Amino acid sequence: MVKRLDEVMIYVYDHDKVMQFWTEYLNFTVSEDTEEMGMRIVKLLPQDKAETAIVLQDKAKVDEMDMGVSTATPSLMFATTQFDDLYQHLKDNDITVGEVMTLPMGRVFNFADPEDNYFAVKEVK
Repeated sequence: MVKRLDEVMIYVYDHDKVMQFWTEYLNFTVSEDTEEMGMRIVKLLPQDKAETAIVLQDKAKVDEMDMGVSTATPSLMFATTQFDDLYQHLKDNDITVGEVMTLPMGRVFNFADPEDNYFAVKEVK
């Protein structure tokens, strides 16, 4: 049986640029930066004890290998108790952010990384 969601792959063209985005603006840490099968793989964690990692994979190489894997961006929803601070921090650093919306589940907003992959953030109390 499945124990947990272990990794979420994001397929990118420029590992360094995207890695800098996640570490500089969202305080993720690089837990691994390796090469496998001729591809650079960077594993990012939101905190030291996180159970789920974001893994940056080489989009061009994965497409070239034609393994039947979709390299479209997955839809990720992050949660934060510092919703307003995070929103302002991203805006202050010229990161593309959407408007704050109030939904039945609470407040949410979207943001984009340097390769225009969009992600969402929801407020948790």
